[in-house]
Amino acid sequence: MNKTTPRRKLAAILAADVVGFSKKMGENEDRTLHNLKACRAITDESIETYHGRVFGSAGDSVIAEFGSPVDAIVAAVEFQRNIRDRNDEVDPEDQMQFRVGLNIGDVIIEGDNLYGDGVNVAARLEPLAEPGGICVSGKFHDEVRRKLDLGFVSSGPQEMKNIEEPVHAFMVEIGSSSKMLEAFTVPTTAEASPTPQAAPVPESPTTTEAKVPAIAVLPFTNMGGDPEQEYFADGISEDIITNLSLWRTFPVISRNSSFTYRGQSHNLKQVAQELGARYIVEGSVRKGGNRVRITAQLIDTDEDHHLWSERWDRTLEDIFDVQDEVSEAIARRVAPSVTGHEQIRLTRKRPENLSAWEEYLQGLNCYYNERKRTDYEDPGLTQARQHWEKAIELDPTLSDAYAYLAILGSSELVQRITKDPEKTLDAILADGRKAETLNPENPLALLGITISYFFRGNHSAALDHALRAVQLNPSFALSFYWQGLVQVHLGEYQQGESSILKAFELSPADPELMHFLGLLYFACLGQEKYEEALDAIDKALLRHPDVGHHLGFRAAVLGHLERGSEAKAALDRYLSLRPNLKVRDDYRQIFVPNSALADPIIEGLVKAGWEPEE
Repeated sequence: MNKTTPRRKLAAILAADVVGFSKKMGENEDRTLHNLKACRAITDESIETYHGRVFGSAGDSVIAEFGSPVDAIVAAVEFQRNIRDRNDEVDPEDQMQFRVGLNIGDVIIEGDNLYGDGVNVAARLEPLAEPGGICVSGKFHDEVRRKLDLGFVSSGPQEMKNIEEPVHAFMVEIGSSSKMLEAFTVPTTAEASPTPQAAPVPESPTTTEAKVPAIAVLPFTNMGGDPEQEYFADGISEDIITNLSLWRTFPVISRNSSFTYRGQSHNLKQVAQELGARYIVEGSVRKGGNRVRITAQLIDTDEDHHLWSERWDRTLEDIFDVQDEVSEAIARRVAPSVTGHEQIRLTRKRPENLSAWEEYLQGLNCYYNERKRTDYEDPGLTQARQHWEKAIELDPTLSDAYAYLAILGSSELVQRITKDPEKTLDAILADGRKAETLNPENPLALLGITISYFFRGNHSAALDHALRAVQLNPSFALSFYWQGLVQVHLGEYQQGESSILKAFELSPADPELMHFLGLLYFACLGQEKYEEALDAIDKALLRHPDVGHHLGFRAAVLGHLERGSEAKAALDRYLSLRPNLKVRDDYRQIFVPNSALADPIIEGLVKAGWEPEE
């Protein structure tokens, strides 16, 4: 007896779904069905135009196959843009948004239907997409990324129901005016933000001609061939960014955003659009023995024109002079009106010991790239601390190493890694003050002091230091983040929202966006913009799904939204990580003292089903 072997093929699968369809049906069935029909005409036309076939449709969902992943994503982008255009022309009640998931994989053919993980993964990716957005698998991304002029933002590996291995997910940037910030912030509507003081989402990069042009420094290429020297090349780029950031004449995109392009081949015009910059600095570093060669060039991406390039051959003893030469040359090209006073501000205290400086750079690499970010454990923090303490041992005058130890201490507090919070707070203040003593013009030092005051509940003093940090370096996204964080805990929610949006603008692709999104959550929660708050915290958890305090924040906002079973499930997950949370004061003790946000969050947890003991 012969067994029938299932027919298989490789296919690109598109899965789409309407955002909030059930709610719309509950409000007005006839109107919703009419609008769905109009939108389906748009989606189906694009699918057919690009040689796709709809093989599944239930209610508001669409599942289609394509022979080519390029055809699939072009169809998805086209109909998402057309749906967006339709929404601009109809009443808010008639607007619809779709989420789209795209995958390429092996499927089983059974009649007109397709089955298997190729289909299932696409369906699991769809809920991860933004409203009006597209989420693709890593396999799909690899197939199309070099064939289309589209931007992609990694969301990291995602665990999926009934899928054995995690799937790497990427968000697709849609539209000629796309900017990475749009993937992380919630558009402000008249209903959601009735007050005129509410901060607007920054304009897209297409409007940068009306602004002071920004500059981005991409990570310099390590030409030495030794992977161990990557940190050295990174450090050259890092210091050029630091020097340039001290100039007030133009904004500088933060290190964290620029460094997301490390090791990639670049379309510089696209990179500039994604980062919201006009000018791009790129270069290379070749280190051999006691000598180093640095090349750098400055490109005006609007005109696709190389404005300046130069090469330096130096001994390592001159490395700091070289970095300042590069920074000053670039600054003078971009901002010829820079005054002599600003030239003085560019000059900073340098470490006196090269080995100390290299330890400091290795610490930065561990802090930004080797983190685990879960409660109670983060080996990346331990490694970073070891490098920075070694740097200080070698050079006790290194202000930045002390400042980063203070910042690291805040991560140990939030992730509940420290065994003695009071001792950690004392150390944060001591490190911050030491950094300030060594370099009173160092904004990082002021942030260390800000952190100490903040976690002790002295928010007024914390805000004073955060404001000073912003004044010292108005292109430093982290300064605006801490300014905004203190503001929301003071109850200044609109001001806090404005600060975090500025941080987004300065660092639109920051790997620390989880924290930025957490702050956006606070600002929205304090203004009772609960849907926006939920959106922000969901995006944060999408990047790091096991951050304990973010799980609690999600449970609280679901409680405020009165989303019964969903809120209770989120609460149960949170309490499984925090079993000692028994009374209201327990939460206040693990939260920031004297915070205006403690009671709204506790109230949300109670609405979610928490029953604190009296």
